[in-house]
Amino acid sequence: MKEIYLDCMYEVCPIPLIKASKELKKMEIGDLLIMKTDHNCSITNVIEWVEKQKLKMDYVEIDEGEWEIYIEKT
Repeated sequence: MKEIYLDCMYEVCPIPLIKASKELKKMEIGDLLIMKTDHNCSITNVIEWVEKQKLKMDYVEIDEGEWEIYIEKT
């Protein structure tokens, strides 16, 4: 399993979602994509997209107004 970090700080949707989609296409099954963002709209959009893709996802607020989104390619 490989961890790939994606910095989406200061970027508004749909940029983080587009970056995540491109990165996931290059990843192997079992790899983990870790996105860092400071826009809560990214979380909402990524959750909806991940559910449609049937991927595993979680997120945590690492600092006030900053989140890490974890997406596992399944």
